[in-house]
Amino acid sequence: MVIPTDALIAADRMITGPQGRHISDGAVVVQEGIIKDVGPRAEVEARAPQGVARLRFPEGTLLPGLIDAHVHLVLDAGADPVSALQDTDDVDVFPGMADRALQLLDSGVTTARDLGDRNGLAVRLRTDIAAGRLPGPRILAAGTPLTGPGGHCWFLGGEVDGPDEVRKMVRHNAESGVDVIKVMATGGGITKGGPPIWQAQFTTEELRIVVEEARRAGLPVAAHAHGTEGIAGAVAAGVDTIEHCTWMAPNGFEESEELVAGIIAKAIRVCPAASPDWRGFARRFGPERAEEMFGRLRAMSQRGVRLIAGTDAGVTRAVFDDFVSSLEFFQHIGFTPAETIDAATHEAAQGLGVAHETGTLRPGLRADLLVVDGNPLDDLQALRRARLVASGGRLHTPGPRR
Repeated sequence: MVIPTDALIAADRMITGPQGRHISDGAVVVQEGIIKDVGPRAEVEARAPQGVARLRFPEGTLLPGLIDAHVHLVLDAGADPVSALQDTDDVDVFPGMADRALQLLDSGVTTARDLGDRNGLAVRLRTDIAAGRLPGPRILAAGTPLTGPGGHCWFLGGEVDGPDEVRKMVRHNAESGVDVIKVMATGGGITKGGPPIWQAQFTTEELRIVVEEARRAGLPVAAHAHGTEGIAGAVAAGVDTIEHCTWMAPNGFEESEELVAGIIAKAIRVCPAASPDWRGFARRFGPERAEEMFGRLRAMSQRGVRLIAGTDAGVTRAVFDDFVSSLEFFQHIGFTPAETIDAATHEAAQGLGVAHETGTLRPGLRADLLVVDGNPLDDLQALRRARLVASGGRLHTPGPRR
């Protein structure tokens, strides 16, 4: 059983967030899984309850726990994760999911949004972690993603055809206890024989039904959308996040300034879901075409679109223990270290609707914390040197990197 630990945790610097806001020689007090006090170490120590455990990291940085806004824990990141899943029953899939969740935690991830599982396995894992039966980050689970007949990720069980089936599936997911509704607005790359990656799978009206039913259940909506037509439908429907948002069309790319303005106006967050292997993707996709895609994300950000960090962990080469490589993508498109950290903390929490619980360090929030050696505001590589992780106040010392 993993239980919260009351502690005073101090470090040479403390990033409270956002925008690189920090305190030199800072500390937090954690009690019953909640941040109770934040400030300069001397002041926090003077106010701390007697007998509380005291942990000090004089060469380290204390910051909010990282948020991976896009993972698939049922997939193993191998050469053919779909076949591996299809060839394995749920009893054997679940231990692998638990191991991958632990890899996320070891990497400093304290919240992970799982955007597509099978038979409610991520919901089950979420429950076991929340109850302290397994170590791992807090999971926000989407359950079964909606897709068209034979559509992207049909093998997860979410095929629907027409408005009535769309409405029924959203209600089913909500009743099963999911935290977010996921809809495959376009085709995708890992579904053999499925629709092209740029092709829309739902009408705008069907996407509106998804959002309407999700809102009725108090749930946000994440839309997988590579193609411009699917992005247009997602924007019109008013989803909360757009995943990928690569502006693909039958003959290249087709970005719309009007749609970008709509994303900004509706405060829709965009999660590029840049794999830890994004450099390898660029080589395989073609450096010039990849840079054209990356450049669109750069331009969108410069115009005011809010980008959040996610890895697509689970698909081929998107491993669960290398979040920092995905964060390096944000530096590649021009983010400063402070902006990159925001994309994986405060901004991600805003996009996922959990900023009232996590994403910054302030009293009253969940004790989602990360201590690393060095200063990530100077060099993001410091995030690879995790010393201590706390998800909901459960202190965890990362194991050796594989």
